[in-house]
Amino acid sequence: MAKVSTLKAADLSGKSKATILRAMNSGRLSFELDESGEKVIDTSELERVYGPFRSKAASESETIIRAELQRAQDLLEVERIKMRVRGLEDQLHMTQVQLDDMREQRDQWQKQAQQILITNQMSQKHAEDLKQELREREARERAARQKQMEERLRRQAENENARQEEILVKQHMAEMPIWSRILQKIRA
Repeated sequence: MAKVSTLKAADLSGKSKATILRAMNSGRLSFELDESGEKVIDTSELERVYGPFRSKAASESETIIRAELQRAQDLLEVERIKMRVRGLEDQLHMTQVQLDDMREQRDQWQKQAQQILITNQMSQKHAEDLKQELREREARERAARQKQMEERLRRQAENENARQEEILVKQHMAEMPIWSRILQKIRA
């Protein structure tokens, strides 16, 4: 096989000259010295360490393919971003619709609360009037119950006095001699 310089070996393998020199110094890549004392590498040794050589046409086509792949990836990324933007715009629109709906509901609730407040103030006045009327009615009922209680107590006291009087009369009669009792009955 052919022998090549380190620079040509770097070009054939697609590696840098420094990478080739490091591999030679570490013993991974064997080399020989030519008549002028320069290091030369057998091409079969290059293929053993770095694999088959790439031709310039293959390298150019590979570069073109990589560029096309990168362009396709970029286009896919642009489309993905466009879809994300559309999704976010839709989400923003829905949020705006919800916000408008919530504002409308809030306004309706405020109107309703104001109406209830006005009604409540009127109802509160009416309720206070009813409370006053109830207090007056309860006071009249208490006075009537008090009067009934006093009347009942007065009657009970009269009945008790009458009983006491009757008992006293009976006791007095019992203490009187029999002739005095007969005379008293006759007079009565």
